[in-house]
Formats: sequence, structure tokens, C-alpha cells
Amino acid sequence: MTCQIRIYTTRWCPDCRRAKYFLSLRNVHYEEINIEEAPAAEAFVRRANHGKAKVPTFEVNGRTFHCSPYDPDKLARELNLKS
Repeated sequence: MTCQIRIYTTRWCPDCRRAKYFLSLRNVHYEEINIEEAPAAEAFVRRANHGKAKVPTFEVNGRTFHCSPYDPDKLARELNLKS
């Protein structure tokens, strides 16, 4: 089974940059979606986070979670990675 990871971000978000760096250090492939450029993506993030545009928000095989504020241990747990 292939794990598909989507990360919903904004350009200005330092937590998003940290999360992407965390993933790149571990060679984890992901699809990035900037919610400032995609209104449907922003609506998705708001639905997933009870009306809040929390970024980064992750979608992994249909499951969603946010990592705001950035927490490398939480992100590692959610993705079953070593922190």
C-alpha cells in the first residue's frame, strides 16, 4: 500500500517550512498544496480544523491532522517515523 501525504501550507508559515524540512530530511515524499492559491484547499483545511485555517494540515490516506504549532515529535508519531 502506498502512503499518500498531502501537506496544506501557506508561503508565510514558519511551521510549514519546519514540517517540510523535517520530511525532506527523512526522504518522505509529499504533495504540497498552498491554500492561498487554492480556495477549495482552504475550505478543506477549515472543515478539517473546525473552521480554522491551521497550517500545516496533513492528509494521509484520507486521515487529517494539523501540526500547528509545529511539533516534530507529534509529526513523527502521526507518520510513524522516528523523530
